[in-house]
Amino acid sequence: MSEHRRKPPQSQGGGRAAVRRGVTGSSGRRAAPRDATGSASGSYESPDSFAAGGEPPYEGRAAARRAAQRSASGGGRRRAAEGAGRGGAAGAAGGGRRGGGGPGGPGPGGPGRGRGRGAEPPGRPGKRRLIDYPRSGKAGWRKFVPSWKQVTGTFIGFCGLLMAAAGIAYAMVGMPKAQDVASAQTNVFYWSDGTQMAATGGEKNRQVVGIDRIPPDMRWSVVSAENATFYNDKGVDPMGIARAVVNMAKGGETQGGSTITQQFVKNTYLDQSQTLTRKARELFISIKVGAEMEKDDVLAGYLNSAYYGRNAYGIQAASQAYFGKDSEKLSMEESAFLAGVLKGPNLYSPDGGVGANATAKANTKRLKARWEWILDRRVETGNLTQAKRDKAGPFPKPIKQKSTLAGQTGYLVDTAKDYVATKLKIPAEELEKGGYRIYTTFDKNKVKEMEKAVQRTKKAFLDDKKRPKTDKNVQFGGASVDPKSGAIVALYGGNGFDEGHYTNNANTRGVPVGSTWKPYVLAAAMQDGTVKNDGQAISPESLYNGNDQLIINDQNGDPIKDAQGQPFRQKNESDRMWGKVTLRKAMEQSINTPFVQLGIDVGLSKTRDLAANTGILEESFDKGNLGNASFSLGTSTPSAIRMADSYGTFANEGAHFEPYSVTKVVKSENDQQEVLPGFEKPKRKSAMDANVANNITDVLQNVVKNGTGKKVADIGFPVAGKTGTTDKNKSAWFVGYTRELSTAVTLFRTDPKEGELLSMNGTGGVPSIHGGDIPAQIWKDYMEGAMKGVTPEAFPAAEEIGDIVGEAPSPSPSPTETADPEDSATPTPTGPNPSGSPSGEPSPGETCDPFDLKCKENGGTTDGGTDTGGADGGTTGGETTTPEPPSGGNGNGGGGGGWFGGPTG
Repeated sequence: MSEHRRKPPQSQGGGRAAVRRGVTGSSGRRAAPRDATGSASGSYESPDSFAAGGEPPYEGRAAARRAAQRSASGGGRRRAAEGAGRGGAAGAAGGGRRGGGGPGGPGPGGPGRGRGRGAEPPGRPGKRRLIDYPRSGKAGWRKFVPSWKQVTGTFIGFCGLLMAAAGIAYAMVGMPKAQDVASAQTNVFYWSDGTQMAATGGEKNRQVVGIDRIPPDMRWSVVSAENATFYNDKGVDPMGIARAVVNMAKGGETQGGSTITQQFVKNTYLDQSQTLTRKARELFISIKVGAEMEKDDVLAGYLNSAYYGRNAYGIQAASQAYFGKDSEKLSMEESAFLAGVLKGPNLYSPDGGVGANATAKANTKRLKARWEWILDRRVETGNLTQAKRDKAGPFPKPIKQKSTLAGQTGYLVDTAKDYVATKLKIPAEELEKGGYRIYTTFDKNKVKEMEKAVQRTKKAFLDDKKRPKTDKNVQFGGASVDPKSGAIVALYGGNGFDEGHYTNNANTRGVPVGSTWKPYVLAAAMQDGTVKNDGQAISPESLYNGNDQLIINDQNGDPIKDAQGQPFRQKNESDRMWGKVTLRKAMEQSINTPFVQLGIDVGLSKTRDLAANTGILEESFDKGNLGNASFSLGTSTPSAIRMADSYGTFANEGAHFEPYSVTKVVKSENDQQEVLPGFEKPKRKSAMDANVANNITDVLQNVVKNGTGKKVADIGFPVAGKTGTTDKNKSAWFVGYTRELSTAVTLFRTDPKEGELLSMNGTGGVPSIHGGDIPAQIWKDYMEGAMKGVTPEAFPAAEEIGDIVGEAPSPSPSPTETADPEDSATPTPTGPNPSGSPSGEPSPGETCDPFDLKCKENGGTTDGGTDTGGADGGTTGGETTTPEPPSGGNGNGGGGGGWFGGPTG
C-alpha cells in the first residue's frame, strides 16, 4: 500500500484503538491527525527526535497494545492490572470489546462497550453461597463465629429432625405384654465333661393374673414403696433418664427404671444389655405405655412380670411360693412382705441369695426393716390409716421353700451363677431371665465321691435322735481345687436345697480355721525372717519354747500385756512342758506357743501378706485380732474354697491361681448365640519362692507321717496336710493336698435361729472333736476315690533353707511317750464307741491328769467373722461381719489365747 494511502495511527487518547491499547485520555470516535501532538514533523520524526521526547514512530496496533499494557502494569509483560478487561488497565478501565468503560465512557471512567472478565461491574453483588460459613465479609477468627440466624436456624432444624425421629420411633415400638416374660429360656449348666448338670428358670412357675386378682393392699404397698406418684405421672421420669444416660456415658453404674411404668417395660426385655440404643427404645415404649395403657393395667403388668425369688415370676407364682395361697387371698402383712422382696430377691429373700452378703440371716434382717418401712410409708402416702397400721400382725413367716435342685446341685449352680454375675457385672436376678449356657469346672465323679464320703461319716458318727442336744445342726463343708489351674472340681455345701439347707458350707462363713493357719506363719518366717536374725530367712529346724502358758514378748523383748495389764501368757492344748522344740516339731504336734511367738517375731502383717498372696481374702482376716498375738493361731475365717486353693499354692511350688468355677458362657437371644468374654483361665502368680513352698510341704508331710494328721498316713500316695481345731470345739478342719488335688474339709455346729457357732463337745458321743478326727477321715475317704485313675506325682525335694535360730533344745520326751492331742481315737466311720468315750478318754466332768493330753479341751479363738468371698469360683465380695474381739483381748495381747486357751491343731 502506498504511503499516502496508509491510515494514520489513531490518537492514544481515545477511540477503539485507544481502548484496546488501554491508554488513558480523551476519547473520540476517530483518531486525531498526526500533527495533533504539536510536533513539526508529525509522524516522520527521526529517532533522535523520539529520544528527545517526541512521539515514537508508528509500529502497528499490536505494538501499541503491548506498549499500553506495559505502561499500565508498570512494566509487566503478560498480566494486566486487576480490574482490567482484555484491553483495559486498572484505573483506566478502558473499553474494548469486553472491557469496562474508561473515563469519559458510558460507565464510570469511560465509554467502553463490554464487561471485562476480571471484575464485576461496580454496584453489582457477588455470587452467594448456600451456607455462608465460614462467613464472608469477616476477617480472622470472626469468620468462624456463626451469626444468630445461623444458630437459630440450626437449632430449629435439629429440633425438627429430632421430633421426626421421635415420631417414627414412637410409631414403630410395640406395647409390652407381661406374658412375654414367660417365654424366657432356661439357664443350662454343664459338668466339666460337657454333659448337662442342671437347667433352671424357663417357663416354670410363671403365671399372669388380672388386676381384679391382685388385692388393694398389694397394689398400694408397691405404689407407696416404689412410685408414690404413679397414678398421676406420665410414666417416665426425665431426670432419672438423664442421670442414667450421663452415668452410662461416663462409664459409671447403670440405673434401672425409676417409675413403675419403666420397670414394667424393663421387665419385659429379655435383653438387659446396658446400651444407649436399648435405653432409648425402652424410653419410647415407656412413653407409649404411659399414654395408651390404663394405670391399673400397667401396675398389673409390672406385678405379673417381676421376679420375686424362689424361681417365681409374677404375683400369683410368688404368692404360692412364699405363702401357699392364691394372690387374691394375700393379707396386708403378706402383701408388704412381697413388696419388700421386690426390692431385690437376692438381698431381700429370707432364703438367702448368691454372694457373701446375701445370707439368710442378713436378708431376713433387711426384709424385716423394709417391711416395717412399707407399712409406715402407706400411712405417709395416705392409703392406710394409722389405726389399721397399728393393728398390723407380726412379720409373716413364709412356708418352707421347695426346690428341684437336689443334693449338691443347688450349691454348684449357685457357685457358678455367682461367678458369672460377678464377671459380667450384672445383678444375680438378671441371670434368671434365662438364655445362658454355663460350662463349669465341676467334675461329676469327684462331686459324688465327696458327697459319698460325708454321708458315710455322718451315718456312722451322728445320731440326732439318740443325742439331740449334741448331734443336731452339725454341718459339714468341703471343697477341692486343682492346684495347677485353680479350677474348683468338687464341693460339699450341705444336705441340699431339697432338704431346706440353702447355705453353702463350702463357702463357710464365721468358721475360724484354727491351726491350719500355722503354715502361713512358718512360711512368712522362711521368706522374711525375724527380728532375731535381722530379717534373714529362718529354718524349720529353728528352736522355740513350747511350754504351756508361755509369756509372749514383743519385738523389743518386752512382755506383751493382757487386758488386765499383766504379762500375756499363751496357753497350749495341754500343760505339758515341751521346752525348746523345733518349728518342725511344733507343727507336727500343733503346739501353740512357738507359733504365737514366731508370729510376733516375724510381724503379723508379714503373715497376713503371705496369706493374701496365696489367695486368702483380706476380708476374711479376723478384724478383732489383727494386732493380737493369737492372730497366728487361726482366728480368721476363710472359706473352704479359699483354704483348698491357698494350700494348693504349697503343692504348686509357690505358684498361685485364683479359684474359678466357669470356663465358658454362651448367651442365646433371638436365635443368635454369643460366647461372652471374661471367662479365661486365671493367670499364674508367684506367691512365694519355690523352695519356701517345698519346705512347707516337707513339714506338712511330717504332720501326716508322725503328727496330728496320722489318720491319713496310710492313704497310699504322697500327701501333706494340717489339722485345725478351735475354742470349745466349735470348728474342726483338715486341709491337705497332693500335687494333683488340694482339698479342705470343715466340721462345725450352728444355732439355726441365730446362726452362731455352738460347741461340739459331746457330739457323736465323744468329749471333743479335733481336726485329725472326723474331718481327716472325710478327707481320706474322698481323696481315695478322687485320685482313682491318677498316677500320683512325688513332691519336689526341699532344699535347706534359712538360719537355725534358738538355743539347743532341752531333753524332751519322744513322740511315742505321749499321745497327740489331735490323735485321739475318735470313732471312725465304722461306728461310734458304745461307751461314748473312745480309747479311754474321760467323759466330760471327769478329773484330768495334768499331763493327759487327751483330757484337755482346745484353746481359744473368736466365734465370728464372715468370709465375704470375692472370687471363690463364684462368691462375691460384700459387707463383712467383723468378729467381736474375744474375751481378754487387746491391741497387744492375744485375746483368744493367754489364760483362756487358744486354737490348736
